[in-house]
Parts: sequence; C-alpha cells; structure tokens
Amino acid sequence: MADSSPAPSAARGAFIVLEGMDRAGKTTQASLLRAKLAAQSSRPVELIKFPDRTTAIGTMIDAYLRSATDLDDRAIHLLFSANRWECAARIEAALAAGTTLVCDRYAFSGIAFSAAKPSLADAFEWCATPDTGLPAPDVTIFLDLSPETAAERGGYGRERYEREEVQRAVRAVFARIGGQQEADLPDAPDAMLGRARNWRVVDAGHSVEEVAAAVWANVHEAGLADGTQAPLGRLWAPS
Repeated sequence: MADSSPAPSAARGAFIVLEGMDRAGKTTQASLLRAKLAAQSSRPVELIKFPDRTTAIGTMIDAYLRSATDLDDRAIHLLFSANRWECAARIEAALAAGTTLVCDRYAFSGIAFSAAKPSLADAFEWCATPDTGLPAPDVTIFLDLSPETAAERGGYGRERYEREEVQRAVRAVFARIGGQQEADLPDAPDAMLGRARNWRVVDAGHSVEEVAAAVWANVHEAGLADGTQAPLGRLWAPS
C-alpha cells in the first residue's frame, strides 16, 4: 500500500545567490526571482544585496566605489568581507525562521574583484580567507556577460570597476571560483578554499525574459523553490 502521508515541510529557507559581471542584470534578475518565489512558495522571500551600503562599513565602501575616496587594495577587500560578516547573523536567523533569501552578490564577488587587481593577482587564497565560515549559498547562479557586451549597456562606467580590462580579469577569476578553469587548479575537493559548490552559469546576453527563465530553471533543478531540508553550510568548510 502506497504511503499517502504528506512529505515533510522544508526545514529552512533557501539561500540563493546571484553573482555576475557588471551590467549583467543581477539586480533585475534578483527582483524577478524574488517575485517568482513569493508567488509559488508558501514561505516568505526576501531580497538582500551586497555591499550593503546602509551600514557604517557600507558607507565607506560606497564612497570607494564612487571613487570619492581611495583605500589600499587589501584594506578595501577586508571592508567588503566585514560588510558581509556584519549581516551574517541576520542571514542565519532569517533562513532558520523559514525565509528564503535571494542575494544580489556575495563573497565570490569579493574574491573576483580583488584577485583581479595586479597587487593581489597571486593572493587568491588570501582573498578567500576572510569569508571562511560565512553562511554558504545553497546555489550560486552566475550571470555571465562579455565585457564588450556589458560596455554597450546603459550606465556602464559610472563606478570604479566598470572598465573593460578590469572586467576581463574579473571574469577570469569568477571562472576559477566556479571550477571552469580546471587546468589552473590542483586536484582538490569542491570545498577547496575559494572555490564554490553548486555553481550554475547562465548566459546573461539574452533577453531579460530568457535569462529569468534560465535562472528559475536552475533554482527549480536545485530543489530550492520552496526551501530546503539540507543543513546550512559554511563557506570553504569541508563537506
């Protein structure tokens, strides 16, 4: 006789991160995904964004990104990490309470934009280390876009990192984080420092609707449309 008892409800909210190149449409896609999840899930869904420019640390980062101030490359990297850490407890509490979080940028951007700088080109693991132990995403969806296409989009060039040569270097580091440059990586498990688990790539060069459909397909395939039973992981922690 078949078991007709209902499936157990998900233990917590899902932590879904959207990463990507500048002008890849992350903010738009994060908003669309939040709305889709809210419409199809019984649980609350919130949208968060990094850097969080509303905090004390965030205001310093905002000034730096607008080129209103200059900081040492290592100092600004640690500020970005501190900005995530000051929000970590809130992220954990929301997930535990059953809220699904859609996050626009996370620690992977911190690594990519810092390790792309000439001064930190050989410091990949150093760039990852400050975020060790942060809540790990259940899935990270990377919106890939060529620097040439990004430069054609409105608003490009307003902030410090929006230059084609910078974006090419950043894209290469993102590929390393996602495990797409296997030749550059030693044999190691997925939990190797600085390398992401459950990393999905979506071509952001298509229409908003096509990209949104691809993002949703990845979330659904990962089984995260209505939370998850899996325990919350930690960045760079062994499986």
